[in-house]
Amino acid sequence: MQELDPSVLQKVNTWLEGNYDAEVKQQIQKLLDDKAYTELTDSFYRDLEFGTGGLRGIMGPGSNRINKYTIGAATQGLSNHLKKSYPNEQIKVAIAHDSRNNSDLFSGVTADVFSANGIHVYFFEALRPTPELSYAIRELGCKSGVMLTASHNPKEYNGYKAYGADGGQFVFPEDEAVMKEVAAVSSVDDIKFDRIAENVELIGADIDNSYLEKIAKLSVSPDAIKRQKDLKIVYSPIHGTGITLVPKALELFGFENVIVVEEQATPDGNFPTVVYPNPEEKEALTLALKKAQEVDADLVLATDPDADRVGIAVKNTDNEFVLLNGNQTGSMLINYLLTAWQESGKLTGNEYIVKTIVTSNLIERIAEAKNVTYYNTLTGFKYIGELMTKFEGKQTFIGGGEESYGYLIGELVRDKDAVVSSAFISEMTAFYKDKGSSLFEALLDTYIEYGFFKEKLISITKKGKTGAEEIVAMMEKFRNNPPATLGGSKVIALKDYEKSIETDLNSNTTKAIELPKSDVLQFITEDGSIISARPSGTEPKIKFYCSVNGKLESKAAYKATDEQLDAKINAIMQDLGV
Repeated sequence: MQELDPSVLQKVNTWLEGNYDAEVKQQIQKLLDDKAYTELTDSFYRDLEFGTGGLRGIMGPGSNRINKYTIGAATQGLSNHLKKSYPNEQIKVAIAHDSRNNSDLFSGVTADVFSANGIHVYFFEALRPTPELSYAIRELGCKSGVMLTASHNPKEYNGYKAYGADGGQFVFPEDEAVMKEVAAVSSVDDIKFDRIAENVELIGADIDNSYLEKIAKLSVSPDAIKRQKDLKIVYSPIHGTGITLVPKALELFGFENVIVVEEQATPDGNFPTVVYPNPEEKEALTLALKKAQEVDADLVLATDPDADRVGIAVKNTDNEFVLLNGNQTGSMLINYLLTAWQESGKLTGNEYIVKTIVTSNLIERIAEAKNVTYYNTLTGFKYIGELMTKFEGKQTFIGGGEESYGYLIGELVRDKDAVVSSAFISEMTAFYKDKGSSLFEALLDTYIEYGFFKEKLISITKKGKTGAEEIVAMMEKFRNNPPATLGGSKVIALKDYEKSIETDLNSNTTKAIELPKSDVLQFITEDGSIISARPSGTEPKIKFYCSVNGKLESKAAYKATDEQLDAKINAIMQDLGV
C-alpha cells in the first residue's frame, strides 16, 4: 500500500485534531511518520462494531481498536439506552474485569462514564469471573452490566461484554436498540468521562460468598463426593480470574485434594506460559498435564482468562492423559446430570436442557432416552440465557452448553460458567469413580449406549479488511453452490439460517427455520453427518463444524471406530476444500 485511502486519512485526522489524549495522538502520528499504512488502515478503516455481544478487538489507537474512546463510546451509548428504557428510575449496573492487560483501566473508564450519566455502579474491587458478573446483575437488581474481557483471545486483544437486566447478554430487540444508541455517539465530545465518585460502589467478598454458597447447594451427588473426597484434581486458571473462585467452589463441594498449577496461578495479561490462553488448545494445558502426570491425578481442569469456559483432561484406558473436547465434556455432563437426577428421583417431567445447533447431537439422543425436553439455539450462550429467562418459574433448567467448552448447570446465572462447571465436572468424576469407572470409561459406555458421535472444528483465520471480504465470499460460494456429496454421502438438506430456510434437496421443497437469523449454513448428509459453516462473531475466523457418527460395538473397538470416523471427517473437509 503506497498511500492511505482518503476515508481512512479523514478518520486519522479527526483523531489528530479532536479532543483525544496527547499520548494517543503521538502514537497515531508515529504510524503516519513511519508510513505504517496497513496498520493505520486496519486501525481506522471502520468503527469497531458494537455487535450483539459488545466489543472485541486488538488494543491500540483508532476507531477499529479497543481503547479508552471506543470503550467510552460504547458505555455512553449503553447509558443513553438505559436512561430511555428506564425513565424516572434509579438505574444500577455492575462492572467486572478479567486479568488482561488494561482490563482494569477499561473497567475504570466504563465506571467513569456510567457514573457521569447518573447511573449507580456496583464496581468489583478486583478481577472476577464473567459468570459472577452475571450473578451480580440479578442479585443486586441491576438493569445492565459490563464485563471487560476478550475471553480466550491472544494477549493483544481486549473486549467489552454488555448484559441486560436478566444477567444474559442482550438479545433482540434490545440488542439492536443498544447498537443503535452506540452508533449514534458520533463524536468523542458526546462522551461523559468525568466520574461522579458517589455513584460508584465497591463490591467483592459478599457477592463471592453468596454466589459460592448457592453453587454448593446445587450439588446432586454429595455422598459420592464424601466417599471420593481425595479425588486428585489438578487445576490451572491459565493466569486468569478462575483462581479467585474455582478452588473455593471445589472446596465447598467437598474436594480436599485440589492441586493448583502454581506457574499459572498468578493473574497476568501477558499469559507468559502459553501461546494462547485457550483451554481448547492442548498447548495451554502443557503445565497442567505435566503436574497431573507427576501426582497421578484423576482429573485436569483449566479455565480461560474470564473463567466462563473450562477444558478437561482424563486418563484413557491406556492410563494416558487425553483432552476431552467440548462436545464430549458437554455430552458427559448432560448424561451425568440426567442420570443423577433420575437416580435421586428428582426428574418430574418438567425439566429441560439446551444445546446449540453446532453442538453434538449425542446430547439430543441422551435427552430423548431419558424423556427430558431439549432445545436447540443459535451459537452464542445469550440464546440459552434467553430461553432460561423465558421459562423461569415454569420449567426447570438442569444444564446446557456449547461445543466451545462453555457449560452451565442450574439457574444462578445467564451465561456459561466455568466455576459451577468445574465443580460439577469434578462431582461427575467422583460419581463414576464411586461406581468403579473412570470418566473416560463412562464416555465409552455412553457411546456404546447412544452412538459414537465424533466432531471436529476447523477454524480458518482471515485477518483485516481483506480477510473479512474473503470470509463473506466463502459463505456466498457455499450458499449459492452447495456441495452435492460430502465424504461419499449425498447432501440431502441445506439449512440456511441467514434466510431462515431449510431446503430438502431431494424434493426441492422448503420449510421455515424457527430461529433468529444468523449467518450459518448447515449441510446434512444421507448418512447423518452434519457440517456447519459459520463466520465467528468475535474473531477474524470462519469456522467449519463437522459431526459424524457410527456404532461402537465394544470398548475394545473404540480405537478402530475412532479412526474410521476420523477418516470420514477428513474426507468431508477435503470435499469442502478446507
